[in-house]
Amino acid sequence: MAVESLAVQKTDAPEQPTGAWMFLTNHAHVLLCIARDPDARVRDIAEVVGITERAAQRILAELIAEGYATSTKVGRRNRYEVNPKGRLRHSFFRSLSVGPLLDTLNTGELRARRRS
Repeated sequence: MAVESLAVQKTDAPEQPTGAWMFLTNHAHVLLCIARDPDARVRDIAEVVGITERAAQRILAELIAEGYATSTKVGRRNRYEVNPKGRLRHSFFRSLSVGPLLDTLNTGELRARRRS
């Protein structure tokens, strides 16, 4: 899948954020990338998230180690699968799983695809 299809849909929000903070962590961005494209290469994930390949590899390893995702070798590539039952880590949201969050974040992309 092309890198462009991994990118988040554009909205009416300003192109450049006005602060240094991000609404979602890089871990959430990586998880969202592999939810959208299980065959994405680490290079593509890093480019979309805006991090180095090494950081993307580290985050993927952490997500896999904590049970949020699995990795299966397919030929020379990896195929990732998100565990939608993985629990959010913050104590306030620990009773919630990542599946509905990823579904919500993907809603805009799915609506755009249906219109096409």
